[in-house]
Amino acid sequence: MENAEKKISVVVSVYNEELSLDQFHKTIIDILERCIWDYELIFVNDGSADRSIELLKQFAAGNSKIKVIDFSRNFGHEAAMIAGIDHATGDGIVCMDADLQHPPESIPEIIAKFQEGYEVISMIRGKNADAGFIKSITSKAFYKVLNLLSPIKFENNSSDFFALAANVAEVLRRDYREKIRYLRGFVQSVGFRKTTLEFNAGKRTAGESKYSLRKLLHFSINALCSFSDLPLKLGVYSGILVAMLGFILMIFTIANKLINGAPAGYSTIIVALCFMFAVTLIVIGIIGEYIAVLFAEIKDRPIYIVREIYKSDQ
Repeated sequence: MENAEKKISVVVSVYNEELSLDQFHKTIIDILERCIWDYELIFVNDGSADRSIELLKQFAAGNSKIKVIDFSRNFGHEAAMIAGIDHATGDGIVCMDADLQHPPESIPEIIAKFQEGYEVISMIRGKNADAGFIKSITSKAFYKVLNLLSPIKFENNSSDFFALAANVAEVLRRDYREKIRYLRGFVQSVGFRKTTLEFNAGKRTAGESKYSLRKLLHFSINALCSFSDLPLKLGVYSGILVAMLGFILMIFTIANKLINGAPAGYSTIIVALCFMFAVTLIVIGIIGEYIAVLFAEIKDRPIYIVREIYKSDQ
């Protein structure tokens, strides 16, 4: 096989994907067997509560190129991806999900980009068949806010579907070991020769999205805390704004007293107090989020814990 000395590692995060795993396995094996590079397929079971691990063990038993990393509990999607990267041995590494919204058909294109010399390949989502109007709007708004606040500029509509050369993966293994992670942001911020490929996300083959509104909000906050300290400066900017408004209010009160003989009182005081308390609580909340990130880093607990690794002895 041409280029057989080269190998692509495909890392797949799995969390309660029992209903879609068979179809995903058949689809991706068919594609990988026809690629010009050899392959290894790494499934990371992120503490699934269904039969996912039983299916994955069957896949590994029947194919020596499949490896299954089984977590001791659910550590989250980001931890699953970095675990797969830690255990990958390929010249190129592709990270993707098991629901077929990240199309395995893109893998030959990714390999072609590696052969052109690119080291970081960001997969940019075009259409998303499962995304409603609200999700599309909030996704676009998230990247606009992140790019506004962060000194590093990120590709709009980038996803957890991306590819790395082995030397870039080694940088992530060695240096990017934060407990609070935004992995797709790390991938875009490390430099190296970068390019993008566009893909259309189809409908999920089965099951439902594991990202609730609460999880998406938490994920967005982690991303902002990882790449921007500008929110911490909100206290300074809001203090200046409140001082300016207070000065204007003072002028208005003095003028009103001189003209009408008595200052306007109750309403103005209530509005001013509510505004200042709101700003204060927002600033305290932002500081609390950054302290929570620092607390997680100081504890230095493991990003993930592996219960067992399954691989065929063939």
